[in-house]
Amino acid sequence: MFAISLRGERGQDYRLIYRHYATLYFVFCVDSSESELGILDLIQVFVEALDKCFENVCELDLIFHVDKVHYILNELVLGGLVLETHINEVISRYEEQAKIEKQETGLSGAPARAVSAVRDLNLQQKFKELRFPDIPSLQNKLSR
Repeated sequence: MFAISLRGERGQDYRLIYRHYATLYFVFCVDSSESELGILDLIQVFVEALDKCFENVCELDLIFHVDKVHYILNELVLGGLVLETHINEVISRYEEQAKIEKQETGLSGAPARAVSAVRDLNLQQKFKELRFPDIPSLQNKLSR
């Protein structure tokens, strides 16, 4: 059995449609007008996308990368409407998002990298080693 019928508080009919993969269960709650086979196909696409993004998805991927799972799900379904079922399109959008996040992470780390680069220069020693030309007026001003 892959579907369970439910009645909501206001009399609406719902169904829980689920599919089992290895140790994972994927459950979608839909209204009674949705096609069970269509939802099973959507679950299949969702799991395949997760599998490609996480390279053999497991429970820990779903737990520690909830934001990525939500992003993939939002590429498939948004506002109750199925947006995309082509797995290659979903994966390419996920990879674009990951690339943007990586660039943003690189930008946020730039100030810290700049500070560590300046620290590594050892500027105090460089200033001590700095030799000025023999200009008497300049030497007098610096020695004060």
